[in-house]
Amino acid sequence: MTLLWPEAFLAYLLVPAFVGFYAWAVRRRPWRRHVPAVCYLITLCAMILALARPVWPIPVSDNQTAVMLSLDVSGSMIATDVYPSRIEAAKKTATEFVRALPAGATVGLVKFSTHATLVTPPTDDHDRVVAALDALRPEASTAVGDGPLEAVYALPERGGFGPAAAAGDPPAAAVDPATLPPAAVVLLSDCGNNTGSPPDQAALVARRLRVIVHTVGLGSPQGAAPDVESHALDEALDENMLKKIAAVTDGTYHRAASQAELARAYSGLGRMIVWKRRPKEVSGLFSAAPSWSGCSGGVWTEGARTTAPPSAASPRGRPSVGLASLGRRVSPVRRTGL
Repeated sequence: MTLLWPEAFLAYLLVPAFVGFYAWAVRRRPWRRHVPAVCYLITLCAMILALARPVWPIPVSDNQTAVMLSLDVSGSMIATDVYPSRIEAAKKTATEFVRALPAGATVGLVKFSTHATLVTPPTDDHDRVVAALDALRPEASTAVGDGPLEAVYALPERGGFGPAAAAGDPPAAAVDPATLPPAAVVLLSDCGNNTGSPPDQAALVARRLRVIVHTVGLGSPQGAAPDVESHALDEALDENMLKKIAAVTDGTYHRAASQAELARAYSGLGRMIVWKRRPKEVSGLFSAAPSWSGCSGGVWTEGARTTAPPSAASPRGRPSVGLASLGRRVSPVRRTGL
């Protein structure tokens, strides 16, 4: 927390003086009589803190960052070591990720197996992306390098860099990469690369075009055989490759061996990508304390008055009047004869 006017804290020097004066003035009083003073002291401290104008980083939605989901749909994704299967767990978690995005956030979808395919370009129509996720089915090989490349070129203002970047030459577009809008790719794979573009080249292209690639490794490094009747290969998870892609692009790597771990990974990525902490003045939070403390002090004060013991002279709290005194107050009546 930072303060826009820290000089206001000098007013806290008055607090010890106030406490000392009050302790001297109200000696030997019941503890309940001190509650209003404590409430007013809290009010004073809160008012001083509000005057200092504290600033606190508050998470706010950042709809300027476009997100592309790049999902592995190779044959090994039908393995059932992640319940109910790797591909069904990935589809379910990705759907929850999309539905949790704030309104207006831009998201797209790329699938890759033997080659990468743009399924849904970046859009703010989240239902469209969810429908595309539901239609995914396992296919053949695994082109891990093509997955992020296709996603990067689909991002806003990066389509013109495609052919030149793929050849390893400087971009042909006249746009300066430093001016490109923020973007991120979430890459999920369950095995190593066995076809397509080298993943190292894909990572360099993403870095040059200012795209952060977060990678998620699904399954175990030992691999898990899918159905024995399928023709899919049993390939182990290449964590080193996914970690390198993330490191080159300043992203993060997440390992998920179960659906719960996969859900936690995507939930954390959602908070990281589309929610940003921005400083915001929170003086209003402390401005509400004086009204609460003042009301509390007033309630205690009124309670102390209403519960005060009545006078010992009368049950109703009024002094009793004797007949003798009443007779003295009445002027005597003279008797006159008829």
